[in-house]
Amino acid sequence: MILVAAAALQSCSDSVGKNQTVITRDQIPVAIQTLQKSAAASTVHVSGQFVTEEEPMLSFKTGGIIERIFVKEGDAIRKGQLLATLDLTEINAQVAQAKLALEKAQRDYTRVHNLYRDSVATREQFENAKTGLDVAEQQWKAAQFNRSYSEIRAVRDGFVLRKMANEGQLIESGTSVLQTNGAGNGQWKLRVGVSDREWTSIKTGDKAEVTSDAWNKPIAGHVTRKSEGVDAASGTFSIEITLDAKPEAIASGMFGKASISVAASANVWTIPYEALLDGDAKNGYVFVTNDGKTAIKVPVVVGKITRDSIQIVSGLENANAVIVSGSAYLRDQSPITISKK
Repeated sequence: MILVAAAALQSCSDSVGKNQTVITRDQIPVAIQTLQKSAAASTVHVSGQFVTEEEPMLSFKTGGIIERIFVKEGDAIRKGQLLATLDLTEINAQVAQAKLALEKAQRDYTRVHNLYRDSVATREQFENAKTGLDVAEQQWKAAQFNRSYSEIRAVRDGFVLRKMANEGQLIESGTSVLQTNGAGNGQWKLRVGVSDREWTSIKTGDKAEVTSDAWNKPIAGHVTRKSEGVDAASGTFSIEITLDAKPEAIASGMFGKASISVAASANVWTIPYEALLDGDAKNGYVFVTNDGKTAIKVPVVVGKITRDSIQIVSGLENANAVIVSGSAYLRDQSPITISKK
């Protein structure tokens, strides 16, 4: 009886061992998708504000008291138009002093030159008089220059956007008084902020469609500038889209939207959502197979995420097919069998 029981136990043990071996060698049924590269063309949707080609902040070259501001916010202006002026009492006095100093230097130079010619004055005295005349001439030019920039004139046709000072106000040199734009030349732009990934994909010259609540039909445009640094205030990169035509109704600061057609660049692989495991904003894992018998777990870099699929920009260079279902039961080097859909 003991021998029979031992034989029975041995038989059961062998049976269990055989069953365990069969389980570990079971092939997991999966579905696969053959990998093919495709061009990474896409559309980037952005929003921002309309601006003109240039919106300079105008100021006086010298400090002083503002005597007159001839325009208000929203006024149309013409190139060369007088916009504001300082009280010129002080600057006119400086110009007069410079002129008197120049006249004295001219007299001194003439007198010393005559004495030097008669061998009465030394060469050093003559050269000093010549230097004094040159200095007086430059001071005269500087005073005239400051006098001309004690008034503000429009640099181009456009509109007054902001008035930042008032008549009678004492301001320092370089303090902004008016902000204008160049709306008259028709070069309107949509300035938008984009993420680092969008900034990388967008290229200068990419086509765009620009829309706004102020008009019904979209207006064609193209990317004309990419910033080379992050805006400290918003934390985004700046992109400028130039409109190919001037809208009928538009104003600086108006809100707008654009769809940028990103030009095809590097090739990518497109896979379904189910194939990606442990994905975050940029990285994840997928199972691939090259022989149809073994699953291999590989890290990948995620690109654009669309409604129906995910673009993989790297990591699948050496793979023939990606496993799109059954991945939850797999480990690296798991045996698989390809199931028919």
